[in-house]
Amino acid sequence: MKTLFIIITFMLLGHYGFGQRAIEDEAIRYQQERMVFKQWDRGKFEPGSGWLGINPYYWLTWGLHPNYPDTDRRPLSAWGPQTQRLGMVGLMNSASDAYKLEADTLRNTSLLEVSNFSGALSAADPLWILYYSKELKPVMEHNVAEILAAVPAPVRGKILSEELFDWYKNELEILRERVNGARTGNMDRGSRILAYHRLLGEYRTLAATWATRTANAEHKLKLGNTPLKLKNGEVNINSWTSSSDVGIAREVIRSRKY
Repeated sequence: MKTLFIIITFMLLGHYGFGQRAIEDEAIRYQQERMVFKQWDRGKFEPGSGWLGINPYYWLTWGLHPNYPDTDRRPLSAWGPQTQRLGMVGLMNSASDAYKLEADTLRNTSLLEVSNFSGALSAADPLWILYYSKELKPVMEHNVAEILAAVPAPVRGKILSEELFDWYKNELEILRERVNGARTGNMDRGSRILAYHRLLGEYRTLAATWATRTANAEHKLKLGNTPLKLKNGEVNINSWTSSSDVGIAREVIRSRKY
């Protein structure tokens, strides 16, 4: 009895299972296609109007919305809300890219201006590295031993006693402070280079003055030693005779113009 009941139950379930079928509503399918990806086809609105427009289902469905089939309401249509939103997004992206490009340009310009004006970055200037750092090295790295090493030993005592060396050393210290001021100060690159050029010219003038004064000191030292040598008989005059002075006097009188 139990077996018979189970068999009958499965037969009934199979009957109901095979009795079901998929329901396909063309009106719903067409509406889904219209709203998603296909064209807004006026001929695919179901239920249709029928012969002479007397289909009652048509009027029950579209009677309250007569303009609906005539208006393309797809979000992705040419003027749909989604298309307009995507267009606005594209315009906003273009504007954003333009603003970003302008901001980057301003940033790069600002960095360039900072590098040109900032004294902290002056050591990386190519013109300073290749030329002015070498030409101004005697100013920036001067010391007593190097300065006196270029002066002959007999002259050192004279320039030290006359305070000529102290004057030269003070002038170098002043120039070094001015060069450091030009390097560390915030100014445009052109003004900085002009300051280097002006200070280099002042150093060359100072070096020429120092060379002239040391040469004069050496010359005065030699002149001061000559009388002492003559007095001590350390100078030999081999070409002088008593008639030399007479000949010189006659030559002066002869060549004199009245």
